[in-house]
Amino acid sequence: MNKIALITGAGKGIGRALVEKMLDNDFYVIGTNRSGKIEGFDTMNFHAMQLDLSIPSSIENAHKEIFTNFKKIDILINNAGIGPDLDTVLPQKESFKQTFEVNVTGTVFFTEPLIDLINTNGKILNISSKMGSIEHCEHIDSVAYRMSKSALNMYSKILTNRLENRIKVASIHPGWVVTNISENSSKNGRLTSKQSAENIYNFIKKDFKSGTFWGSENETELLW
Repeated sequence: MNKIALITGAGKGIGRALVEKMLDNDFYVIGTNRSGKIEGFDTMNFHAMQLDLSIPSSIENAHKEIFTNFKKIDILINNAGIGPDLDTVLPQKESFKQTFEVNVTGTVFFTEPLIDLINTNGKILNISSKMGSIEHCEHIDSVAYRMSKSALNMYSKILTNRLENRIKVASIHPGWVVTNISENSSKNGRLTSKQSAENIYNFIKKDFKSGTFWGSENETELLW
């Protein structure tokens, strides 16, 4: 029986590449995006689903669909995220609010009801960023994005403590990927989405220690 992975933000970028990678390795994949339409996966092992993490009713509807159709899942990958203030210096109230609604509040309250659905020895992976590391912070830009990833890292640590000996939890820095999340990333990213997904998948296969903050690009643990 195929293992089941649930991947948010699966319509493009790293999320879509992760769907492709996991389907290639015999997973059944539930993929979410805001529209619920994800083209190009002509297989019975893929289930597309609508989810907008900034809208509580969308989260509730996604939960209903998941619990109706699936008894257990093996891996939850919280990949969906936004960065409207990337490459800007001063925080702006509306983009700050939007960033936290998706990257923190929506992610946490999407995850919580699903924990009981995750198999023992299952995994929760939060796609974070080195930009959320307090120890590594040397810049003044992207205030909301950096803070939201720091908060997501704290959620990973809390889940690690709560789910000890039951579910493994990790935060993952996917590397600097060529995506349209910011103009700088689209021009100067070092990795393709496919390369990043390959690195993340290699980490998933490892017998990693729960509570790890993993830099997938260099295969090293990062400082929180």
